[in-house]
Amino acid sequence: MTGTAATSPPQRRPVFRAVSFDEVGEAIGRLLAIAMPSTRAAETGASGKVADFLLAWWNGDECGHFPIIHLCNVDAVIAEDMLTVMAYLAQESTTYADAWGYRDAMGDLWVRYRGDPAESV
Repeated sequence: MTGTAATSPPQRRPVFRAVSFDEVGEAIGRLLAIAMPSTRAAETGASGKVADFLLAWWNGDECGHFPIIHLCNVDAVIAEDMLTVMAYLAQESTTYADAWGYRDAMGDLWVRYRGDPAESV
């Protein structure tokens, strides 16, 4: 290679495989189980990172952001579930966890990690 730029335009390639609605629902369920174990004592180091991810998707303006570096700081299986959700969001119009029936669970997650939103007004 001589260091010259390629003359042909780059080809568009899908970054992620297409994921189904059901795959995403299953991933959200697994993520919620990590973020919201039955007791606070059962939380792991990943619990807060997963909560950050789900809450940033649910309402980033009020619940904060998700540092991308968290993907490197959770087990690969957890990161894959996060990426499954992201891949779906990249291929579909705006969709939130309530589309899979998780509205109440997201509200519980918000209260556990960010406090009662009704009290922040």
